[in-house]
Amino acid sequence: MRNPLVCAIAFALAGLSFSAVAAPVADAAQLATTQLPRTVRPTHYDVAVVPHADKLAFEGKVSITIDVLQPTPSIVLNAMNMTFANVSLAAAKGKATFAAPKVAVDEEAQTATFTFDHAIPAGSYVLRMDYTGKIGTQANGLFAIDYDTKADGKKRALYTQFENSDARRFIPSWDEPNYKATFTLTATVPSNQMAVSNMPVASKKDIGNGLAKVTFQPSPKMSTYLLFFGLGEFDRATTKSDGVEIGVITQKGLTSQAQFTLDSGKAVLQEYNAYFGVPYPLPKLDNIASPGQSQFFAAMENWGAIYTFEYALLLDPTISTQSDKQEVFNTAAHEMAHQWFGDLVTMRWWDDLWLNEGFASWLASRTTERLHPEWHTNLEAVFTREGAMSRDAVATTHPVVQHVATVEQASQAFDSITYSKGESVIRMLEAYVGADKWRQGVQAYIKAHAYSNTVSDDLWKAIDAAAGKPVSTVAHDFTLQPGIPLVRVESVSCVNGSTTIKMSQGEFTRDRPDKKPLTWHVPVIAKTVGGATSSTLLENGAGSLTVAGCAPVLVNAGQTGYYRTLYAPAQMKALQGAFEKLDPIDQLGLAADVWALGMGGLQPASDVLDLVSATPLDATPLLWESIASDLSTLNDYYEGDAKRQGALRKYAIAHLAPKFAQVGWDAKPGEEAPVAILRSHLIGTLSHLGDEKVIAEARRRYTTDTMPPELRKSILAVVASHADAATWDKMHAAAKAEKTPLVKDRLYALLATPQDEALTKRALELALTDEPGATNSAAMISAAARQHPEMTFDFAVAHKDKVDQFVDSTSAARYYPMLAGGSLDLATIDKIKAFADKYIAATSRRDAETSIANIRYRAMVRKERLPAVDAWLQKNG
Repeated sequence: MRNPLVCAIAFALAGLSFSAVAAPVADAAQLATTQLPRTVRPTHYDVAVVPHADKLAFEGKVSITIDVLQPTPSIVLNAMNMTFANVSLAAAKGKATFAAPKVAVDEEAQTATFTFDHAIPAGSYVLRMDYTGKIGTQANGLFAIDYDTKADGKKRALYTQFENSDARRFIPSWDEPNYKATFTLTATVPSNQMAVSNMPVASKKDIGNGLAKVTFQPSPKMSTYLLFFGLGEFDRATTKSDGVEIGVITQKGLTSQAQFTLDSGKAVLQEYNAYFGVPYPLPKLDNIASPGQSQFFAAMENWGAIYTFEYALLLDPTISTQSDKQEVFNTAAHEMAHQWFGDLVTMRWWDDLWLNEGFASWLASRTTERLHPEWHTNLEAVFTREGAMSRDAVATTHPVVQHVATVEQASQAFDSITYSKGESVIRMLEAYVGADKWRQGVQAYIKAHAYSNTVSDDLWKAIDAAAGKPVSTVAHDFTLQPGIPLVRVESVSCVNGSTTIKMSQGEFTRDRPDKKPLTWHVPVIAKTVGGATSSTLLENGAGSLTVAGCAPVLVNAGQTGYYRTLYAPAQMKALQGAFEKLDPIDQLGLAADVWALGMGGLQPASDVLDLVSATPLDATPLLWESIASDLSTLNDYYEGDAKRQGALRKYAIAHLAPKFAQVGWDAKPGEEAPVAILRSHLIGTLSHLGDEKVIAEARRRYTTDTMPPELRKSILAVVASHADAATWDKMHAAAKAEKTPLVKDRLYALLATPQDEALTKRALELALTDEPGATNSAAMISAAARQHPEMTFDFAVAHKDKVDQFVDSTSAARYYPMLAGGSLDLATIDKIKAFADKYIAATSRRDAETSIANIRYRAMVRKERLPAVDAWLQKNG
């Protein structure tokens, strides 16, 4: 594992001047975290690269226009895996030059220091150098992806991925978000290939020997991590939206699979131009589809040149599903939202990464709901919240706004707290403020900070001003401290047709029952079943609210709140009785709370099954999807105890089978999108539960090759999970023969999913070879870990030198702990600890500690919660 970056400067040097002539002007940016000295600031990079794809190396030349803010004898910038030559410094205007500096490279700190024979006076200069760098095979820096084609053999394409801290692998640079500059990029490339960057091509000139020199238009002022360069045998399809050329770039022959993304991009750009009140400022917006995959990300918001792996952008008619279609739209909407939240306005440092990711996630969800209401994705807000709360309920959680000190810590910040809790908190705050005032605040924030950097309080100030009330008080509680409020409904009383609810506020935690609770200002919306909503702000740990009607009370009506709700047993029983009368989103929210509170010991775990039994057959497909997931998880908790697991499986199959019979194997004319997704989900769940009818039918369709495209992945997953050696060999042969990367990648991952340990071991050994492809091996190992976490972790650690080659550096500190994270064996904890002690920096062990916390939690559930489930099954099964 790579050691964490050592800070070059670990403290703020406030009060430095910020102009070419060192005028004493205070700059708020000086307060930002930095790992570089604050004496120099870049304003423009003029970069020329010559990639040698066959040699996995490149040559570069760069001229960096800089402002020296105070006299300094040295210039320190970020660089990684580079060598340097012909370094020079000259005044931007005039004839002043300096003798060639001494060059010192610090690989651990990822810096290069250029020391001159005397101090450089404050002023503007141009720093020039030649350098060489490496082309990788994982998605960091400039990297190569090799892929098969049906008609033309193997091909190699080049792409870049710089977030969070890998521009330093491509350009010697001030590789921190607060050091914004403009970029001009020139590349010498094969003349028959397409070069792509953030801006349109300004000129292309053939220079002989099959080469061309391509120069792109200067970029806007932006952070280094947003720069992009791609090169390969590509096709490009285009459309226009609000005067902007929108493009989708694919490997040759696949632009038809990108038509949905292209059409979506046109609609989303119009939506965002209207929402932000600031038009998209670049002349073009490309989305570049790449074969392969990463264990760290699916897509990257490079300004004007979004990079997306094919599985998250293309719709292959032989294998893509409705779920894929929705994910493609959401991914594109997320990355396009970043063109404002992240690219135009950028967080000052990784502490405020959520300003990028939480907002892009929230806006993508909002836009998906608006433009595709037929998908009913508004209900998925509960799933998003639950994903965040699962992470937020254990001791290893962290605030949404968090302190980041190292590159590895920045990489670890890309998690469900940053994305899903960020999105959920924004959704709550928008409901609290009102959509119109929230939008006014967002527009003011974007206009005030365009082309610059911000912290969270810059946003809260704008929202406060628009709302006319201190929203920041609530926002600070939910972003500056970790954890989940627990709203207890202490009493409910109805008088003269109105119900008064008295509430107290604690904290929900899965692993610290005696923890002293934090306090929040909690926006609470409640109603009686069938009644109108009322709202209040729960302060100082207690509060009350009066709502119309005398029916059962529902707190967190509409599920916009980021908190759990605990009802007294009588109140819970009343809600169970009225369950089918609740709005679908409230059914989902109540079910989610009952699951979490039941597994956490705050109410009987068997309440989960009471609510499952109360669910009508015609409930929303997303509720049935949630039920199937809960039953599948209970099944996993019983792993290794065949008798008790058998009782749970008998109940689960009997309960899910009628819904699956209603949905059926084959799509019906005019069925809604959620039904198609539920069909696949039920096939997978019933297979996992050992339903012989489903397994047999999947095998029949596989053997007879009667798999409709929308079920192909689901059927293959069932067959792979229950494969014998002959079936595994057949699937392996199909993977080897497949020439479509998007399909090939899926087939290799499935080879690692058998329940049979011996077959999974064969897949793990296959993953260490060159056959699957450089970016598939890590995914195969991850897939194996879902069924066999202990075996997979042991295998990966035993072959760490080889496995390390398949894991991109941004995933390094989390990848191995993640493999073991699904274990139910407490003995695995010591293995994770030993691995972390040996290979992971002490400052970067959050993911390892979270895996350990989750293993302990699952062990607790098996011991303390399952007996109540057993008793319920014995009584009701």
